[in-house]
Amino acid sequence: MTASQSASPQALTQQVIFITHQLGMYQAELARVLHVQCPEVGRLGAGQAALEAGTRAWDQACLFIDFYQRLSDKLQGDEVSMYHWLRAENSGLGGVPLLLIIDDDRLEEVVRFLDSDIVIRRVR
Repeated sequence: MTASQSASPQALTQQVIFITHQLGMYQAELARVLHVQCPEVGRLGAGQAALEAGTRAWDQACLFIDFYQRLSDKLQGDEVSMYHWLRAENSGLGGVPLLLIIDDDRLEEVVRFLDSDIVIRRVR
């Protein structure tokens, strides 16, 4: 069990919303990551709802947090480089990571890619 999986619903929800803002993602993109409707993400962002343990959205949120932590580790927390990496064509993944995550539901594959021994260059 990862730290995110054992977090309270409110803490996990706040962390996911924070990450979404840090990566410059839209609420609609987060909705696709979590497999929920856009209005639900709006309620999450407004603090009117929280993710529920044991749901697909919860599992996806935990994976999304893991993704962010791995990307941050690879790029030493450089938010500009993280933003650009997420939106640039990646030959190792065969596409743009953000599009693979939100359009192709390949978040888990992107996390595995970041777990590998690849080297990611920071934006200068």
